[in-house]
Amino acid sequence: MKDYIVRATAANGQIRAFAITGKHLVEEARRRHQTSPVATAALGRLLCAGAMMGSMMKNETDMLTVQIQGDGPLGGITVTADSHANVKGYVRHPDVMLPPKNGKLDVGGAVGIGLIQVIKDMGLKEPYSGQTILVSSEIAEDLTYYFANSEQVPSSVGLGVLMEKNNRVSCAGGFIIQLMPFAQEASIAQLEQNLKEVTSVTELLERGETPESMLEILLQGLDLEIHDKVETRFFCNCSKERVKRAVASIGKQDLKDLILEGEDMEVRCHFCNQAYLYTVEELKEIMKQGKV
Repeated sequence: MKDYIVRATAANGQIRAFAITGKHLVEEARRRHQTSPVATAALGRLLCAGAMMGSMMKNETDMLTVQIQGDGPLGGITVTADSHANVKGYVRHPDVMLPPKNGKLDVGGAVGIGLIQVIKDMGLKEPYSGQTILVSSEIAEDLTYYFANSEQVPSSVGLGVLMEKNNRVSCAGGFIIQLMPFAQEASIAQLEQNLKEVTSVTELLERGETPESMLEILLQGLDLEIHDKVETRFFCNCSKERVKRAVASIGKQDLKDLILEGEDMEVRCHFCNQAYLYTVEELKEIMKQGKV
């Protein structure tokens, strides 16, 4: 089954909701970056959140970037998504290993204390940028805090990634539920009660709940209306031609030195870890074209 997001409303439009199953996109990220279990869990949570946040955007060319900078051994996480829920991302130190905390992967310890920043490029003169502190470094709570304090939208975010013993991704997913400004007290009280009864996203996923059934549980008694289903995937739009710009940016002298030494140059995309090789002849061509 492909990964997908469902978009829904409840309580006659007082609540909007998103839920995702993202096992395959998180496994693709793990495979590409060769992440450790704790790095996979951290990156996977943010990829699932980023995909849902991307699907909230309206215009064809809108882009969203979520960056977490913490003082933990992971060193930072960056995720980018478009309005079609194509998502990509990476952690700075993918091979970090930490002992479990209370029997679970210690994502908070791996991330550390720091900040979360959301940048939305909606084709305006300046992109929108909002930043808040990390309150738990477990990612879901940090996004809940971000939405409330930076975007002034009361929200509940739940994210989970479960690993198999062979370090592959067993399941991944989550939800974002947001209150509209006109939400009534009765709806808020019902939602809060429902959320209290859910112990963890990973438990829901492990039980085999789909995005639809997750929202049915979370929005029970609130007249859930599912509007559409959007496919989501790990997708990077890098190419040899695009990466050529990075090659050009290393500077004329450095490029000359490589050519004189007869050395080919390998460049890797941060987001997907794809390697691109530029031969000495290609490096000469880049110089000739005046790209440096």
